[in-house]
Order: sequence, then C-alpha cells, then structure tokens
Amino acid sequence: MASHILAIDQGTTSSRAIIFNSSLEIVASAQEEFEQFFPQSGWVEHDPEEIWATTLSTCKKSLEKSGLSATDIASIGITNQRETTVIWEKKSGKPIHKAIVWQDRRTTAYCNELSSAGHDKMITDKTGLLLDSYFSGTKIKWLLDNVKDARKRAEAGELLFGTIDTFLLWHLTDGISHATDATNASRTMLFNIHENCWDKELLELLGIPESLLPKVLDCSADFGQTAPDIFGVPIQIGGVAGDQQAALVGQACFNPGMIKSTYGTGCFIVLNTGEQAVRSNNKLLTTIGYRLNGKTTYALEGSIFVAGAAVQWMRDAMGLIESASETGKLAREADINQDVYLVPAFTGLGAPHWDGDARGAIFGITRATGPAELSKAALESVCYQTRDLLDAMRKDWSNMGETVLRVDGGMVASNYTMQFLSDILSAPVDRPKVLETTALGAAYLAGLYVGLCPPPEKMGDSWQRDKRFSPDLDEDIRARKYNGWKDAVSRTLTR
Repeated sequence: MASHILAIDQGTTSSRAIIFNSSLEIVASAQEEFEQFFPQSGWVEHDPEEIWATTLSTCKKSLEKSGLSATDIASIGITNQRETTVIWEKKSGKPIHKAIVWQDRRTTAYCNELSSAGHDKMITDKTGLLLDSYFSGTKIKWLLDNVKDARKRAEAGELLFGTIDTFLLWHLTDGISHATDATNASRTMLFNIHENCWDKELLELLGIPESLLPKVLDCSADFGQTAPDIFGVPIQIGGVAGDQQAALVGQACFNPGMIKSTYGTGCFIVLNTGEQAVRSNNKLLTTIGYRLNGKTTYALEGSIFVAGAAVQWMRDAMGLIESASETGKLAREADINQDVYLVPAFTGLGAPHWDGDARGAIFGITRATGPAELSKAALESVCYQTRDLLDAMRKDWSNMGETVLRVDGGMVASNYTMQFLSDILSAPVDRPKVLETTALGAAYLAGLYVGLCPPPEKMGDSWQRDKRFSPDLDEDIRARKYNGWKDAVSRTLTR
C-alpha cells in the first residue's frame, strides 16, 4: 500500500519537491532555481513553462533520490507562491504572456484610479484585502488589456486563469482539472471570503469573465489525478494551499491565537483567528487560513515584501557577500556603536504601511560602515518589520494574548537573526525541527485527504521544537533601537 506523500513547493525563486513518509518525516528532496525577469522598474515576471519544467524535474529527482517509485506515492500536495498570475490557452496549455509575479507593481496606477473612484471599502469588505497591485485581480485585467486579442479570446472561453497552483494542477492532470483552493482564491481580490465564492460585482468592476476562473475547493480535497504518462501511473492530488497558509498548517497552528512567521524572499506572519474574520484597522489582511470539510478558518496576515531578498540584494546586486550564510558571522563582527538601518522597500512597503511608492534607503552610515554593519542592518530589518506587524495584530485583535512566534523558512537557520527577533519582540521564538513547514503543510493536507494523516486536533501532537530563543536585551536598548527603526521608515514613506 502506498504510504508516502509528494509535496510540491513552488516558490518565488525556485521549485522544490519533497517526499514525506506517513509520519511526515522527510525522505528525499530536490530543488531547482529558475530565471527572474525584470522588464521595467517595478515589474517582475516568471516563465510559467520554466516553472512547470523545474517542478516536474524536481518531482522526478526526489523520487529517484528516495529509491521509491510512483506506486509508493499515495497523494500529492501543492503549495505555491501566491498571487502570481498566469493566463494560458485552454487547448494548448501555452501561456499568453509571462507570469506576473506577486511582487510586480505595474498596476499601481490603475489601483489608484479604483481608489479615487471610491471602491476601496467594497473591495476590503468582500475580500478582506487592501486595494493593491500585489493581488491577482488587477494583474488579470492588465493581461486582458495588453496582450493582443486576450480579452476577446477570454470572452470566447478560449483562455484560462490560474495562480501557480492552478497552472501546475492543470498540467499535472493534462488539462482535466482547472481548480484552486480557498486560500489561493482568497488572494485574487476577486473572491468573497464570507460567501466563499467568486464575486460577480468584483468581476464586473475589473472586467474579468467568470469563465476564465478555476473551481474553488477545500484545501484537502479531490483535485484530480496525474496523467498516467507523467510518472508512469496516476497519482491522487489531495491537497493545495498557498505557501503561507500551508506553513500555518505545517506549524500546526490550528487553534485561534496561534501564530507563525515564514522568512523566505518576503516574510509573512499569519495569525489564526478561528471562525471570526477579523477586520483590520491597521492595514493587515483578513484572509482564509484554511478550509477543511467546508468549514472556513480565518486569519490575519501581515506581509513584508523583502526579507531574504535583502540578503540576495547584498550578494547579487552589491557583491558585498558571496553567500547568504556569511551574514550571521558578519553581523556578530559589526561595530555595536553604529546604528545602521536598512529599510528594504525595493518594491514598496507592505503591512502595516502599504506604500507601494516607497523605496529602499540606508540610514546611519559613517566612514567606518562596511559589509559587517550592512549585513547586520539587513538581518535586523526583517526583525523590525516583524515587530511592526505583531504590534498591529495586537491592536486589531484583543484575543491575541501572549505571543509565542513559530518561525520557519530559510532565514530561521540563522541563530543571530532569531535571537535578535526574540530580543526586539520581547517574546519567545520557537524554531521547529522540521523547517520545511510550507511543504509539510501541503503534505499534511494531501495525506489527510487519503487517510494517511490524522485530523487537525491530533496533528499538533507531532509538532516538535528544535530551539526556543528567549529575549535577552535591555529594555532601554530595545526601545532605542526600535525607535530608530521607526524614524528610518518614516523617512521613506510617501503617504
């Protein structure tokens, strides 16, 4: 009997495939990076066909590494970079344009037009989101308006839209399954999170034909089977969730008040608010945390656009370091008397500011400032932004209580960063034994559908902590450092 799960973790800079056994332990994995395209300032694109190719390749490599065959895989789970938008031909599967990535700001002017026309409140009331080019809705409109004959073909039913999960699902099933899950749908700015359906008023506002959109399922559901020729035998696809919601599941944050923070290209903090869709007064997002057995669990989310990307910038654009792993050592060597702040607003600032026109800046540089001080500033910027979000969450939800932050993602391997995070938050930070919590969440959802994994109330029993970081910073120093950060941010804001 098949007793393993294949998790596809399709991220912003790479595609990964991880095989888990029935105890949700990692058996094998494979990863491949793919090209990033920046055709204009503020524009970010991916090649959907390269994403599909790297996804398929990593799946096959992980199977080869594990020594397993496709017959050993009971279910496949998919987790993905959210909001990234693809439109493709229904007949051929060929994209009509490169994917517009979640970081892309090309529709900012149009969003400002919608805001000036007074549509902000209606959009937030229905979707829980802020009116912003970050989300998929205006990206779809841009493609329909700017790719030759796209709107005409969409209205004729010749084209399909999907976030990356949907695009992969369509290819895995050879065009049979055009579907998504509730978490990914909730990030399009087209989905009514209270009624759990595509919203006709929003579709009309943006001029998007409903025939373009996928069917919306629970996170653990029958998403179809892989085409037999892909892996040799058909495999059930039983779980789908956007990356941050998958991490919420992977961190076993199933109780209201539990909170996780994922540190990848960006940083995303998600707070489980249970059956209550909490409306934010501090520019956080109200979103779907997960939907199981038709029951929706809501969450508050804060999005930091640049986390690990700040370290990538130091490596790739500035040439200050050769590898990301150097930053922790350099930060420890930095001059403690220099208060250098990096505000990494490379594509604007996310919550709680939501200023798409803000741009990055460095403050506090002296003649003695070098790679060590800049490394320290880059790592600490992530921690300061996390505090911004947690402070906003406390203001929005009185039931939040004491914070224990469960962390995951590539940056949490840095003990320096996690200790400073705990220090600046004045709260414990828990790093789990399994750091691949995004893939773990996808695997759990897929395993839940086929009966390999326990129900949510039991899943928490298997979560294991690797290390707890506890605050150890003088309160006066904490306050001085954070006030310096707030001053730096205030100087970059445009509104």
